[in-house]
Amino acid sequence: MAGLNLRFTDEEFDALRERAAVEGRSMRAFAHDAVVAAVNEHARLLDGAAGQVLKASEELTRRLA
Repeated sequence: MAGLNLRFTDEEFDALRERAAVEGRSMRAFAHDAVVAAVNEHARLLDGAAGQVLKASEELTRRLA
């Protein structure tokens, strides 16, 4: 399994520690899930935008074919 070292400011690290504690999770698990969620959300938004472009250009594409 691949790994990644991250650097945080003291303030960011404290916020991470506090948030993970509030959720009763380790900082590692909290940070991992936050990164995975951000990647998935970006992909979801990109897929949605591509779908909107395809739908908007559907008529033009049909006419050009």
